[in-house]
Amino acid sequence: MAVAILEDHDQYSCSICLDLLNDPVTIPCGHSYCMSCINECWNTKDQKATYKCPQCRQTYKPKPPLNRNTILAEIMEKLRDTKLQVSETQSLAGPGETACDFCSGEVFKAVKSCLECRASYCETHLRPHYNVPALKKHKLVKATVMPICSKHDKLLEVFCRTDQICVCMHCLMDDHKGHDTVPSTEERNEKQMKLTDTQTKVKQTIQAKEKELQKMKMDITSHSDSAKDAVKNSKRVFTELVKLIEKRSDEVIEKIKAQEKADLDQGAKLQDKLEEEITQLKKREGVLDTLLQTDDNIHFLQNYESVSSSSGSNGFPSHSFKPCRSYTDVNKLVCELKERLETVFNQEINETFKKDLTTKNNPVCIKDEDSVKVKSSVKTHVSGSLPCNIKIGDKVCVKPSVETPKYLWGSVNHKSIGRVISVQGETVTVDFPEQEGWIGEVSEVELVVSADLGSATPNCFKIGNRVRVRSSVKEPKHGWGSVTHNSIGVIKKIQGESLTVDFPEQMDWTGVLSEMELMSGDVSELFSLSPGARVHVKPSISTPAHGWGSVTKHSIGVVVAIDGTKVTVNFPEQSNWTGTVSEMEAVP
Repeated sequence: MAVAILEDHDQYSCSICLDLLNDPVTIPCGHSYCMSCINECWNTKDQKATYKCPQCRQTYKPKPPLNRNTILAEIMEKLRDTKLQVSETQSLAGPGETACDFCSGEVFKAVKSCLECRASYCETHLRPHYNVPALKKHKLVKATVMPICSKHDKLLEVFCRTDQICVCMHCLMDDHKGHDTVPSTEERNEKQMKLTDTQTKVKQTIQAKEKELQKMKMDITSHSDSAKDAVKNSKRVFTELVKLIEKRSDEVIEKIKAQEKADLDQGAKLQDKLEEEITQLKKREGVLDTLLQTDDNIHFLQNYESVSSSSGSNGFPSHSFKPCRSYTDVNKLVCELKERLETVFNQEINETFKKDLTTKNNPVCIKDEDSVKVKSSVKTHVSGSLPCNIKIGDKVCVKPSVETPKYLWGSVNHKSIGRVISVQGETVTVDFPEQEGWIGEVSEVELVVSADLGSATPNCFKIGNRVRVRSSVKEPKHGWGSVTHNSIGVIKKIQGESLTVDFPEQMDWTGVLSEMELMSGDVSELFSLSPGARVHVKPSISTPAHGWGSVTKHSIGVVVAIDGTKVTVNFPEQSNWTGTVSEMEAVP
């Protein structure tokens, strides 16, 4: 009963304050008011004044007595308690939430929408749909905005496959007459199967990535243990040496720790990246799951294209932990060093001390115009190119005469060709395709002439060139993606050492100049396109770079112009449509 009274709020309200009666009194004509409201309305000092009922205008003279209506007061008290309970179980509609269409005053959040009534209801106003036999047959869905046709103001119930949009029944006799149309439930079932397959692929990708992460954690732990063993062994070996080489021992240990830190930092970054990819995939899985669980067919169909555009299994390259060097080699070199030093101490140090003592007792005085020559004991001298000839940006390789570089090979070999990124004194830092930030000495590297660089130097590359990944590159800096050694693409952007290439297999692929080689011919030769050619969008393209517009996969148009990687086509459905060359293919 209290709920019924709440729904008929006006009948139990004071006509003066328009709120539920408070301390109600009833005047002779039968109308009831709040005690304070009627007193304020009749407040006058004139004893001869007449008093009117605010509703029926019946007059009284003198002022009638105002007696409290006890029964009505008790009803109002219970009514207020019931209203408070209803307010506590229901929440007001907030921004972006579906509001009840039948609430007056305070509008509560809707919990269900009726497709027959085309309205949304809160818990209170939804009860008739559960109690009234005629309303029980109506279809209730989760509260949502009613999908209404803007032209005919009718419910969207049909999906037009020809135009790929949802329409109402009146549209079938109007703009979509003769089109391929099906009920929205049938179209949803068909696309739900495809989306389920997409979800399965995402889950498989997540599982693969989690296995990668587990393997990476094991590799990093093993590598860290190896580094700790190398430090421990280095300390043990160097403590056996004389105090003369203690300083050198500390330097080696510091380098091992520094390299360990660099390797672990690299591993941590790869690990974070892999965890981020897994998080993104799980978010995508959540979006797919939410869309698959929705009861609203129209909402499902309207969001299907945006959600299913990518399966989530592509665009995420595989990662592996690749340290710059192995600490097993460090242990081996330290042991060999100990043996060599023992030999030096036993055989040469004593003789050196004797020579030094002889020199001190008989000092040699060199004066101007004396004839001199380099001592036979001096075996190292600079030959060939001077260190100053090596500068930032040069292409270099390790000299064939160098058996083992001072700071070891890492992933680099004699055939590796890299670009100098830093020169500090006798130390040079080089970015090789096999290893970035490789450190060596200037005397260990030599310039690479342009003939050794393949078909083009980095300065020869420009936007629009046809390129492919060099056959000597085993793993590009930013990963392969869908590209292979046989892929031929078009340079879209060059920024510093980085470039962006449109391959038929993958758009916006990122690489570095040193990884690429130039192919002969221009863009139009690669794709057999030229102004006047009849073309259509490749079947493998799900969404063109600049959108579909009015064009479909079945549209056939004529090339108007080609500018770099952009192509302009006149289609019957849309003139001056813009796309990229790699998205198009010629039609015989």
